[in-house]
Amino acid sequence: MSKYVLDASALLALLNNEAGSQRVQEIIPESVIGAVNLCETVAKLTSGGMSVEDARTSIGLITLEIIPFDTELAYKAGVLIVDTKRLGLSLGDRACLALGLARKNTVVTAEKLWSKLKLDVSVEVIRENAPTLPDSETQSGSSPRN
Repeated sequence: MSKYVLDASALLALLNNEAGSQRVQEIIPESVIGAVNLCETVAKLTSGGMSVEDARTSIGLITLEIIPFDTELAYKAGVLIVDTKRLGLSLGDRACLALGLARKNTVVTAEKLWSKLKLDVSVEVIRENAPTLPDSETQSGSSPRN
C-alpha cells in the first residue's frame, strides 16, 4: 500500500536531478502518481525538447504505480476549487491533492505554497527554497497536517 502521492513537480525533480530529488528517490517504493500528474510530467518533458519515446523510457525506469483519474477523483478535485482558488492551483494540482485525500496519503510536491493549504491532507514539500505566498493569501479552514 502506498504512503505517498507524487505531484508532477516531485517526479520532475527526480527525473531532472533537481533539488529534492534525493527525498523523492527515498520514497519511490511507497509512492503512486495520478494519471493527470503523469500527463503534466510528460508535457513538461516533451515541451522541453525530449521525445515522447525518451519521456516514456525515463518514466518507465521508475517503478511507480499510476492511478487512473476516475469519476470519484473528478468530483473530489472539482470541489477543491473552493479551498484552492486563491492560491491559483491548477486542475493537475487539485487532481493530485484529491488523490492524496482519497488514499489518505501524504502528497509530495516541490511547490512550497501547498504547505499553506488548509486541507485534511498532509503535504510534504521537497524544496526549502520554493516560492510561497504570504499567510494573508491562504485559505481559511482546518489546520494543515504537515
